[in-house]
Amino acid sequence: QIQPVESGGGSVPAGGSLKLSCTASKNMYGAVGWFHQTPGRERAGIAAIYTPNGATDYADSVKGRFTISRDNAKKTLYLQMNSLKVEDTAVYICLLCSVWGQGTQVTVSS
Repeated sequence: QIQPVESGGGSVPAGGSLKLSCTASKNMYGAVGWFHQTPGRERAGIAAIYTPNGATDYADSVKGRFTISRDNAKKTLYLQMNSLKVEDTAVYICLLCSVWGQGTQVTVSS
């Protein structure tokens, strides 16, 4: 079973950038993606990338600001987050092959 492990979260001011990583214990396949969750709200998908064509899909709230990518050789999924907003504050969780990571906190201050 894949064991995803996220890293790269932290605290940044509004307008800043962060790059999240999600490293798998074995090769990724199929659709993989990033979700975020805030207290009292359901987990929501924000970005996905598909194999084999590498097509991507984004939530409207992050289009043009976030970029999802994957490095199969490194077994790692990335989320580059630019122009961060206060409302992006959440726990970010990766989903690889139907297995959830533990999440990493992103806090954006005004």
